[in-house]
Amino acid sequence: MRKGPSTRAAGFTESVIREMTRLCQTYGAVNLAQGFPDFDPPTAIKRAAATAISKGYNQYSTTYGTIGLRKAIARKMRAYNHIDCDMDEITVTCGTTEGMIASELALLDPGDEVVIFEPFYENYGPDAILSGAKCRYVKLREPDFRIEEETLKRAFNHKTKAIIVNTPHNPTGRVLTSQELGLVRDLCQDYDSYAITDEIYEYILYDGHQHVSIGSLRGMEDRTITISGFSKTYSVTGWRVGYVVAPKPITSAIRKVHDFLTVCAPTPLQEACTAALQLPESYYDRLRENYRAGREMLVESLTSAGFGVFKPEGAYYVWTRTNSTGFKDDRKLALHLISKVGVGGVPGSSFFHNPSQGRLRFRFSFSKKPKTIRRAIKRLKKFSPRHPVAHTNRCISPRLSVPAG
Repeated sequence: MRKGPSTRAAGFTESVIREMTRLCQTYGAVNLAQGFPDFDPPTAIKRAAATAISKGYNQYSTTYGTIGLRKAIARKMRAYNHIDCDMDEITVTCGTTEGMIASELALLDPGDEVVIFEPFYENYGPDAILSGAKCRYVKLREPDFRIEEETLKRAFNHKTKAIIVNTPHNPTGRVLTSQELGLVRDLCQDYDSYAITDEIYEYILYDGHQHVSIGSLRGMEDRTITISGFSKTYSVTGWRVGYVVAPKPITSAIRKVHDFLTVCAPTPLQEACTAALQLPESYYDRLRENYRAGREMLVESLTSAGFGVFKPEGAYYVWTRTNSTGFKDDRKLALHLISKVGVGGVPGSSFFHNPSQGRLRFRFSFSKKPKTIRRAIKRLKKFSPRHPVAHTNRCISPRLSVPAG
């Protein structure tokens, strides 16, 4: 008998976020599910990409990134993240998604444990599983999604190899403080563990919140893997260019894994990303202000529609409670919103290792043009919490399916 797929692959589902995008396309719904902008990146970096192609930057680059881009990233890391690194500690990857799995494969052995805060971006669990590690999940404390010290301490033990940190946080929009990151630092030192930190939303901040990289804290210089990229800050999610900053021994391992996963990131787009890092500070100010305006519009609309809203401090998502909507199953709510209301979001269950913990949670993205958000708001007015479709109390609902045709 022919044998089936690996037990590792059977340990997780396909991406629910990308599934919601496919459903939005099928039903013509406004896609507030997947976190990609529906507007173009800055003209300067589009021109830089076109120029690079026309000048012949069309073959493999050095597997771990062009010299120019790695030098530019090192300058940015020193100036913005306050992490002193050089280009030999940087690996350019095919997005932060590849950066995360390459880092975990390079760092973790079977039997190691990884601490993951939840709710969490849906890739983190599968990445640990693919790396052969065991996940230990620690809930961020509602309603403010702070790290609870005693709960985190109980998650660490002699098998803890790494903790995954994400700030600004997806899906809640929380920005972790220096004090919270200091707690993580102390535990990493006590248990000789690493912090793998996803900082892809590092420039998208509101209301005076400041981004702190845990790698900048004293004592974390040699035990932090910092992952970021260009997708969110420069509105180029389709370019797939990210980077990993790590101590040289870890970088050496990451580069070997990266080489056999993807060889290299797209060469002409690396040239364009080098140009992106030369944009003036005013670009980031405008980016934050545009997203802040979108945040205000969507938060007000969702509140009026009956959702309980956590106002994000960073990133571009609104995390909501659905207790008052009449739906007890987040996936049925997702299908109702997409097919009947015309607005897509992401079921909260996809951000928890135990889906039942997220049945009354839901995520929306405001990484869209103002007119797109206004169109979604207009449609959300049709949503009536008083008259929901039939719902169920079952913890696990069937996967949504795209209708034929």
